[in-house]
Amino acid sequence: MTIQPRLQVAVGVVKNAQGDILISLRDQTLHQGGLWEFPGGKVEAQETVEQALRRELNEELGITVISETPLITIQHQYPDLAVELKVFLVEDYTGDAVSGLGQPCRWVKPADLNHYAFPAANQPIITAAQLPFYYAILDDAEAAVLMVNLQKLLAGGLKLIQLRLKTVPKPVLKQFIEQAKILCKQAGALLLINSAVDHAIEYAVNGIHLTSRDLMSATQRPSVEHEPSDSKYWVSASCHNLQELLHAQAIGVDFAVLAPVSFTQTHPDTEPLGWKQFLELVSQVNLPVYALGGLSKEDLEKARNAGGQGIAAIRSFLQ
Repeated sequence: MTIQPRLQVAVGVVKNAQGDILISLRDQTLHQGGLWEFPGGKVEAQETVEQALRRELNEELGITVISETPLITIQHQYPDLAVELKVFLVEDYTGDAVSGLGQPCRWVKPADLNHYAFPAANQPIITAAQLPFYYAILDDAEAAVLMVNLQKLLAGGLKLIQLRLKTVPKPVLKQFIEQAKILCKQAGALLLINSAVDHAIEYAVNGIHLTSRDLMSATQRPSVEHEPSDSKYWVSASCHNLQELLHAQAIGVDFAVLAPVSFTQTHPDTEPLGWKQFLELVSQVNLPVYALGGLSKEDLEKARNAGGQGIAAIRSFLQ
């Protein structure tokens, strides 16, 4: 059997000042024709991925890219084609994006991307495009402190928050989540509940975050009896090695947290992964992955360059 070479493709998630994302419709005569896609194209010989991205977006849309940010890398095997999609977020550009090839284009809100038919390889890109760069984890504390900390996170612009409240008494937890749900909705933030919380599914607002133990015991993606019809129900997971990352991908988890990347105060005896190993592990799955462990907002560029979605943290976002 002949092994096909992997086609390398540069892809741009182009976002305008209003936060909308540009998608275009593939011509029926092309591979995966008739489906929506993010703009981009094949990387030519003697061309870097970044050069290919800028050339393709200029040819297709008439825009000049000033800077791009790594978003996610996807390895995908179609029945007839193996592809590697190097995906970048493009927010810094000049010119008005207009189709230069005649294909229909449309500006879409990130949350609405799920309503369009894309090639199978694009699903992790859609997820990455919908997720923020920072994932805050709210830990156990007294009720008054919990509310203060939540308000700090929301005031700091955090849009993705996990409640890891394992020891909070049930009446206090229930009341806090009711208040948190209102505040997060007003701030446009997603609120996930850690699966270690007793009866976590009952308290799930926008989704659930699986502990590594619950992840490895799951044989399919967790669901709730009545998932929200007007928004996505998110499932994330804590991972520490390749086995856990691969299992998260296999059961359909939306994104993962990989830890620890650096030394932490809470687990000083645990050997950290470091950025090199983080990159090696993330490159073997098609999942958005947040880096966790001894990190702060200032580590975002390191995380993105290592293939990560961004930074997850407990204390750093409260400082």
